[in-house]
Amino acid sequence: MSKNLGKLHKATNAIHAGNEPEKVTGAIIPPIFQTSTFVQTSPGKHQGYEYTRSHNPTRTALEECLASLENAKYSMVTSSGMSAIMLILHTLKKDAKILCGDDVYGGTYRLLTKVFNKYHQTTFIDFTQTKDLEKAFKVNKPDLVWIETPTNPLLKLTDIKKLSKLCKKNKVILVVDNTFMSSFFQNPLDLGADIVIHSMTKYLNGHSDVVGGCLMLNDKKIYDQLWFLQNSIGPSQSPFDSWLVLRGLKTLAIRMERHAENASKIAKFLEKHPQVEKVIYPGLKSHPQHKLAKSQMHGFGGMITFFVKGDLAKSRKFLKKLKLFKLAESLGGVESLVDHPAIMTHASIPVKEREKLGITNNLIRLSVGIEDLDDLLNDLKNALV
Repeated sequence: MSKNLGKLHKATNAIHAGNEPEKVTGAIIPPIFQTSTFVQTSPGKHQGYEYTRSHNPTRTALEECLASLENAKYSMVTSSGMSAIMLILHTLKKDAKILCGDDVYGGTYRLLTKVFNKYHQTTFIDFTQTKDLEKAFKVNKPDLVWIETPTNPLLKLTDIKKLSKLCKKNKVILVVDNTFMSSFFQNPLDLGADIVIHSMTKYLNGHSDVVGGCLMLNDKKIYDQLWFLQNSIGPSQSPFDSWLVLRGLKTLAIRMERHAENASKIAKFLEKHPQVEKVIYPGLKSHPQHKLAKSQMHGFGGMITFFVKGDLAKSRKFLKKLKLFKLAESLGGVESLVDHPAIMTHASIPVKEREKLGITNNLIRLSVGIEDLDDLLNDLKNALV
């Protein structure tokens, strides 16, 4: 759909890739092809599209844009981030073995342990312990490795390049959930990953008005498997939602820059606050993997995790006093959100597992938006008393 524009920077691709002016009228914004089916001139003879569950021009435009941002040959968008994960898991044979990061989104944990546990065996490990990885591969003999980096909510990092070499050595597929960084701040395919997934609900769309997921990869064989499954099972994204994400991507660069700028200053503020026990943010020198963050990321993102001094009652008091930071699940929108993972996003993880990971009742997760920094700081100051 889009012409070959040559090698461009991400901020330019986010606006132009997949966004050729409409051919008939010259409209600068491609139209929404809000249709379920496409007319054929004779049986089996069509113009590339038959049925919107399988293909749709608006979805194609979005996939082209996403592929350009993640430096991928192939892209596929789905109705949710969870449906994107589901498609990958369906590519595995029965009794396949999965090595998964121990600190993952609660929905991912639930899918692996409550749904696909009937078909696959998942072992959760800490991928920051790099010296133990070779042993973990020998013991578990995985068919697929699943990581988030940074993780949700503890913001632990995995050395993607190092892990990808180990996966290739053992002929194991490496999947990286890149939701927290977006394609603007991190590109796992460039570091050796096989598949990158995003919940487009978050930073890629950026406006908290769409639910969607996407997959990006370079292997045609795997892509063909995934497309067959998507077409067969049917978790395709609607044309209208695809158009909204395409629209949201146009401001990805300036949004991510502002998210990171605000988050960096807020993290430093929190680190010095007497009511804060600990702050986790990859951009802080105090982050144990700050050096790795600088080497494999192009920015530090808009997510901050911190621990208030006190118990659950103290956390509740802080959350109730906030006005600009809205208490809600999800993240990555232009507005600032606050989450209590133990009760909200990670409630599906058993209490003992949460405690072992460090997801305690005084842990707070911030999705820092793009509002005026002074207003956000004042909101936090007034709540941290």
